[in-house]
This record gives sequence, structure tokens and C-alpha cells, in this order.
Amino acid sequence: MQVVTGASEALLVLMWMAAEPGANVILPQPAFATFSALPESLGIEIRYYTFRKENGFAFDIEEIKKLTDRNTKLVLINTPHNPTGATISDADLDILHDHTSSRGIQLISDEVYHPIYHGQPTRSAARLPHTTVIHDFSKAFPLSGVRTGWMIENDPERRKRYWTSRCYFSITNNSAGEMLAEIAMRHRDTVLGKTQQIATENLRQLTAFMSEHRDTIGWISPRGGMTAFPWLLNGENSRAFCQAAAERGVLLAPGDCFDAPSHFRLGFAAVGEKFPDALNRLGELIRRWSVSKMTMA
Repeated sequence: MQVVTGASEALLVLMWMAAEPGANVILPQPAFATFSALPESLGIEIRYYTFRKENGFAFDIEEIKKLTDRNTKLVLINTPHNPTGATISDADLDILHDHTSSRGIQLISDEVYHPIYHGQPTRSAARLPHTTVIHDFSKAFPLSGVRTGWMIENDPERRKRYWTSRCYFSITNNSAGEMLAEIAMRHRDTVLGKTQQIATENLRQLTAFMSEHRDTIGWISPRGGMTAFPWLLNGENSRAFCQAAAERGVLLAPGDCFDAPSHFRLGFAAVGEKFPDALNRLGELIRRWSVSKMTMA
């Protein structure tokens, strides 16, 4: 295992190592913006597989497989997925692992939202011999300020290269952050249990909320993690809607940040006691938004 300064540094190390002439990487879309920003900055070709609402935001393993070729350096999956909350099944992960390992392609699993699930949980990719797992304390462990993460790697040569690469970046973590991270890890059942409790209860409320506003907002309930990716049913760009929500104290990420303009990302596990108030404010906005659109029509 290699300790890093958050999962972001793990991504930096991995993309830096993949930066060879003619190389390509396979990434999800929509996704965490850093996934694509790093290879773009390094001049690496990016090939995207897509999460589509038409198929329930399911992982399309056949699409991923078709994107790979002899120049593919890595395939990145994120499960539970940000922003859709999709999860990959154990069976599909096995199929993908067999495909990449037989072709010498590195399979990377970003599991910063693991093990927060809503329904059937899935096992970590760390169980498979030819995967690289990255994780940190910023999501399922809601302790982003400690800036500590890790990479699980079975290949000793890769572990050596990670260590060498890191010498060109942060070199080491801060001692206070590592101490706090160790305390959190020793008490992980309590920490993760609290995250799961809040996420489960807030998702229950969010499900009822989305049902109430189903004439205006479409959504697919997340299978894991703490984010959902609803969309405006009229198809308009959500940015103005998100700006109006921000003016009411509710922060949403506009879908154009994810190349999906009608969508918006909604986080539902940061707090417990204030979540009902946030939904009330958002509900009032949706009602006013619907009336204003009808009036304009």
C-alpha cells in the first residue's frame, strides 16, 4: 500500500505514469472533473464510456471493452460513482478485470464512496489480483481536511514506481493529518456507520421529495455513495436553476460541469439535521420554477 495526499494525488501519480506517446486512457462520463483534467494536461488521449439515464446509469462493460486497444494504459472505474450513485456488480467487475488483465491494461477502481450502499453492496476491487484501488478520507470517511489517502496495489514494481513518482510531488503527508487518519481508521466502524446512517435517512427523505416533484424533476435513485444526478424534465440547462437554489442557501452542481446540462448533482449526506430544511427550500424553488415556466409558455 502507498499512502498519498488524498485520492487526487493518487490520480496524479497514475496519470503521470500513463503519459507515453500514443497512449490512451478509458474514463467515465459524467465524472469527477479531475479524472479528465489530468490526462488532458499531460496530452493523453481520453476515451469515454457513458452513464446514461436511459439504462438506469448502469455500467456498460461491453462499451468499456470496445474502447480498449493496444495503446490503452488504464481503465478507470469509480464505484459508487460520482455523480450518479451507480455501482458495478461483482460479476461485471470480474469480467472487466479478466479483460484488462489479459491485455496488460491497468484497472483502477476509485472507491472513495465505498462502502456506502443503498441496497445490494458490492465488494472492493482490492480482492482482485490485477487491480489498483484508490481511497481516501474525504467521502465515506467525511474527513477531507486530513488530506490522507491510499493506493492498494499487488504489483511490487508498480508500488516502487508510485513511491518514486511521489518524490516529485508532495513527498510526504503532514504528521497531524496522518495521526487523525489513523484514529479514524481504528474507529472506522463508528465513522462509516455514521456516514451510512445519515446517507440512508437522507436518501429516504430525498426519495419522497423526488416523488412529490416528479412532474418537474427526473431522477434515478443512487445505489451507493452520497450523490444523485437528477435532471430537469423540460430539458433546459440547469445552471440558472442551480444559481437560484444557491441564492436560497442550497448548493447544487450544474450539469454543464459534467457535460450533461439538464442534470445537476445533489449531495445528500453532509448533514442530517439540516437536510429537511434544505429540501423545503429546494421544493419551494421547484414550485416557483414550474409556475414561472408555465407562465412563460
